[in-house]
Amino acid sequence: MKRLHLHLSVPAIEPAIRFYSTLFDAPPSIAKDDYAKWMLEDPRVNFAISTRGRAAGVDHVGIEVDSAEALGLIAGRLKEAGASTFDQEATTCCYARSDKSWVTDPAGMRWESFFTHGTATDYGEDAEIPEPASTSACCAAAPTDAAGRACG
Repeated sequence: MKRLHLHLSVPAIEPAIRFYSTLFDAPPSIAKDDYAKWMLEDPRVNFAISTRGRAAGVDHVGIEVDSAEALGLIAGRLKEAGASTFDQEATTCCYARSDKSWVTDPAGMRWESFFTHGTATDYGEDAEIPEPASTSACCAAAPTDAAGRACG
């Protein structure tokens, strides 16, 4: 089963938590000083917000899958389409342990496909994700926090 993922950067966490909790009529499933996440069933989405040093707005979108095999299928399709992916295994990000495959779409939007297989006590220590191979000004690097660490 797949779940759409949407991660927004927000200027302040508490007002954003209040707003989205009201909008979704539910508290976040995870709430930290710099991050919150709602695992919603209607609509089926993993909606996350953070104050990790990026400009306010959509940070990245993605697809969360429920197995390593499903992640492999998505990453394989992207590679077949000619996209250059950046794959991470057993990475820690957003207070979770995950395997990931990152890609930048033709419009410059970062997409994260991932399989989460555990929780973490800190936000994360991912390696920095390299810039895409494109020379187009529309393409951006995968998301990083204020310390330059990749995140999801």
